[in-house]
Amino acid sequence: MTKQANSPVSDISASENPEPVKKSSAKDLRIAAMNILSRREHSRKEVSDKLQKKFDPDSEVLNAVLDKLVADDLLSDQRFSEAFVRWRVGKGQGAVRIRMELRERGVDGDAVLRECEVDWFALAEKVAHKRFGTSPAIDAKQRAKRMRFLQYRGFNGEQIRAALND
Repeated sequence: MTKQANSPVSDISASENPEPVKKSSAKDLRIAAMNILSRREHSRKEVSDKLQKKFDPDSEVLNAVLDKLVADDLLSDQRFSEAFVRWRVGKGQGAVRIRMELRERGVDGDAVLRECEVDWFALAEKVAHKRFGTSPAIDAKQRAKRMRFLQYRGFNGEQIRAALND
């Protein structure tokens, strides 16, 4: 097939609109949101950001779709934060870092972190032993390196001191 050079459709689409604009009806937004949520739990802010990036929808329509997903129990910040905390604890991260990352995702994780039954002191010790072995630090430089590592992982000073005082 050959394209006609003087076709009015090709001239308009090439000059005025280089990228196709996707429709943003409530139905399209809901389907896209359900596709996003089918892979893993997401926070409301994450779903909203992804839909805005893909569709550029009207904010009222977007909020209505998100409210309906919450009402249908398909979207839950509580469920997301519980799954997120379990995932990050499994990776050996502390409460400080988890709380910060939850805030970045638009969720207040304080309640979930208080309710989770994690021994942060034992986790900090486990992470330190996995990374540095069971031998204590020989000098102040090594100890400082271990402290920085555990601080980066999200443990507070008390947990770090307890983990390094073998």
